[in-house]
Amino acid sequence: MTNSIAEMEESACLFVIGSNTTECHPLIATRVLRAREKGAALVVADPRRIHLGLYADVAVQHRLGTDIALLNGMMYHILVNNWHDAAYIRARTEGFQEFSESVLAYTPERVEALTGVPAGAVEEMARLYAKSKPASILYAMGITQHTTGVDNVKAVCNLALLCGNVGVRGGGVNPLRGQNNVQGACDMGGLPNVLPGYQPVTDAEVRGRFAEAWGVPIPPQPGLTITEMAQAMMDGKLKALYVIGENPRLSDPDWNHLRHAMKRLEFLVVQDIFLSETAQVADVVLAAASCAEKDGTFTNSERRCLRIRQAVEPVGESLPDWRIFCLLSQAMGVPMDYNGPHEIMDEIASLAPKLYGGIRYDRLGIDGIQWPCPAPDHPGTPFLHKDRFSRGLGKFHAVEHRDPAELPSAETPFQLTTGRMFAHYHTGTMTRISQRLDAEQREGYVEIHPEDARELGIREGELVRVSSRRGEMEAPARLTRRVRRGTIFVPIHFGESPANILTSAEAFDPLAKIPEFKVSAVAVSKALQ
Repeated sequence: MTNSIAEMEESACLFVIGSNTTECHPLIATRVLRAREKGAALVVADPRRIHLGLYADVAVQHRLGTDIALLNGMMYHILVNNWHDAAYIRARTEGFQEFSESVLAYTPERVEALTGVPAGAVEEMARLYAKSKPASILYAMGITQHTTGVDNVKAVCNLALLCGNVGVRGGGVNPLRGQNNVQGACDMGGLPNVLPGYQPVTDAEVRGRFAEAWGVPIPPQPGLTITEMAQAMMDGKLKALYVIGENPRLSDPDWNHLRHAMKRLEFLVVQDIFLSETAQVADVVLAAASCAEKDGTFTNSERRCLRIRQAVEPVGESLPDWRIFCLLSQAMGVPMDYNGPHEIMDEIASLAPKLYGGIRYDRLGIDGIQWPCPAPDHPGTPFLHKDRFSRGLGKFHAVEHRDPAELPSAETPFQLTTGRMFAHYHTGTMTRISQRLDAEQREGYVEIHPEDARELGIREGELVRVSSRRGEMEAPARLTRRVRRGTIFVPIHFGESPANILTSAEAFDPLAKIPEFKVSAVAVSKALQ
């Protein structure tokens, strides 16, 4: 996130796209609704009819996989009506000419044909966003989980630059992270091509610093993404896997393919707080302590590093993750020991100084600190790019609409999209153990438009079968106009009706390698009784 969560209440307009905010990020949704009460405009775009749309000035349901067309269509109206911030563009950006030429090809007629959104609604979305300053864009995995995920994000950034909304309080480009410490995991090098602080592993000087600090050589080549790991397992090139706090046997695409791939592993270790579907097939399970049983930090969506404090003793033989890593490292012949998480925080500050250099335990208090915080007397950074971008000038990118990898066919006439629902969290590893949360929704379901259901002879609550080229699953039908005709929605939380048995591991963004969870071609029928 370029900006802070609290700043949303200061925004004159909030544009939410690809985020079911009230269900997936309810506390942030509260900020959005408070801003609405204060008079902010609200624009919502999502292929499903989400609850937040009830409060919006404009809420549209565009076809799956047409985010770029919709965003370019908005920017077409901004340009032809001279609603863009010309002074900001001249002073702080580059690449505008090529970008603007590409956007002007997205005429109202073309955009309506691609997205299914009336041209007048697209123009009103553009007007509200461009004429309300500052304006904030919020997005989530409805933008990123596509074969065009990187280009989708670039289109979002183009819109913010076009109206001068980056580097200002209350504005910005604000991705809502999927879990509570995703940002922190990325910051600490949980990506295959970087070390902590987003320092490239291909840089010899960077590798040298970390090698000196850790006492081991750092390989120069980037590692594999999760998508690449699955294929490497299948090919016999990846022989051992260590899974920490993740449940890929339910969360990863092409469920059947992944399960076959994992069977080829020689050794599987899972470190988790509960016995997930993945842990159930592991050779070794390392029992980790929960957040209530350990000290440490999380870094949240707004780049805020926050302390967590141990409230209860760990259950049984479970240990904090850092302690498990130390014991394992020592057993493998590499000394690693710390007197506590505070020493690890000091090491982070020394090795990732541009972001974490000034962050220490004794400074975090209750509210934490937002990076970048490069020095002990630095207050942290509520919003990024205030006076200049980290690369100097903000860059426009010309991005074009591309169809999803799978389009409807005679055999698979429906499009599936997946996501979360309010009572459960990710693969349900924690929430489905809670009796209260599980009572809210004990089983999966298939959202289908009533007219589609009528044509298929499906009634509310009847068991339906959904199949793709990769597999099939069954779940009760939920008839609703939340989805467009020709589209169904399946939540990802339920192992008994796994949505990801249907999704593809072969369709992914070429740069980020994120799978296209949000669009798959499927067939729908009444299940055999």
